[in-house]
Formats: sequence, structure tokens, C-alpha cells
Amino acid sequence: RTTIFSPEGMLTVIFEYAMEAISHAGTVIGVLAKDGVVLAAEKRVTGKLLDLSSGSGKEGGGYGGSGEKMFLLNSNVIGGVAGITSDANSLVNYARTVAQQHLLQYNEDIPVELLAQRLCDMKQGYTQYGGLRPFGVSLLYAGYDPHYRFQLYHSDPSGNYSGWKATCIGANNGTAQSLLKQDYKDDIGVEEAIALVLKVMSKTMDSTTLGSEKLEFAVLTYDEVAKQPKARIYKPTEIDALLKAQGLAKDEDAEMKS
Repeated sequence: RTTIFSPEGMLTVIFEYAMEAISHAGTVIGVLAKDGVVLAAEKRVTGKLLDLSSGSGKEGGGYGGSGEKMFLLNSNVIGGVAGITSDANSLVNYARTVAQQHLLQYNEDIPVELLAQRLCDMKQGYTQYGGLRPFGVSLLYAGYDPHYRFQLYHSDPSGNYSGWKATCIGANNGTAQSLLKQDYKDDIGVEEAIALVLKVMSKTMDSTTLGSEKLEFAVLTYDEVAKQPKARIYKPTEIDALLKAQGLAKDEDAEMKS
């Protein structure tokens, strides 16, 4: 049934069922700035007993992120995912393999759009052959290459991809898109982009308060000294410090009283 068109000319499994799975996932927001790209995501798997120390260091945020929403695809590309996390893990592993094969063959980091194309070629194949189902996940790619500098791409289960200045996937994406349209400016800097992303997150997340246990954050910039892109996936303590600096940190005293 995945390869049969409906009378309306649509592949129902892709455009309705797969997108429905994504619409229930945690929100992921991406904003392209003149000197970097900012990604933020809402975590749905939370709890006091959850171990966030995966990766390097006891504070979490090791190589590749926490394993739910933010992933380091290559030294020049960060990925944010919304949808079925197990499907995302498979695509992330494929993207990392493609990036390393390109590095081995050409001795340079893979261009951002080419990486998005390679993943979309794979995803499109899963919509065309019988016995397969589409990947129930959308991705945001925040990347840098020397030719087109900072870029932000979005891809969906059908294999389509597009470039964006600012976009949102997952739950409440309509509200987030409206807020981004109102406040985004073409000459926005990284610091302003961080403030914008956190502002939109605070208004679209299902939770009433922002905190590191419910939020993932990543920024891609360019290191002028090392002459290479610098990908940074924030640790929980760094996210709390960032929220405090923006005046969005949760009031622990008020929570204790309630």
C-alpha cells in the first residue's frame, strides 16, 4: 500500500500517516544567522531517574548529543530530528557514514546540501518499493561549507528537502512559524538568533517552564582562528546558564511552593 496512489493523487502512508507521527513529536526550531546557525529542540523523554551522562563527561552532552533530538552528523553539520527516534538513529548513522566516505574520497567535509540530498535519495526509495514503509522522521540540517557558508535545510519522509532562513518541525510548528515570520530579520546575528529561538520555544512548548531537562540546544559557528566550523551541542548545565542569561530560567522557589 505504500506504493499505491490514492484517488486524490497522494501517497497516503507518506503524506498523512508519516507526517502525523512527526506532528506529535517534540518541537525542533532552526534559525539561520549571518554568522552561524542555531537549533533548539523539546525533549519528550524526561524524568528524574533518566541518566543524561551518555557520551563523554558526567554532565551529558557528549559526542553526538543526548541521543534523542540533536546529533552531530559531521564536524560541519548538526542534525535536529522530530518523529520516531529509532528511525532517526538509522538515518543519523547513514548520514555519518556518507560524510566520512566523502571525507575519505575528497579530503574535505561534505557540502551540506549534498548530505541532505544523499539522505533524501535514500528516503525517497522507501516510498517507491513494495514491502517498505517511509521513515517517520523529519530532519533539520544546520551546516557550513566554504562555498555557501551557513545553511539550514529541512527534509521530510517523502524525500523532499528545502533551504530555510528559519523553520520549525514537530508539534506546534504552525504557531512557531508564525512567530518566526514576525521576528526574523535577514541580518540577524547568532546572539539575536539564540534569543529568538528561546523566545519561540518558550511560547510553543507544552511545558510552562524551560529547563535543561526538557530542552536541547546546539549552535554552529565559524572559528576564525582555526579556520573551520565549530559545532557545539550544549550540556545541561550550559543550557541552564543560557536560559538564566536570557531571563527564561525556571523559578525553583516557586516550583517548590507549588
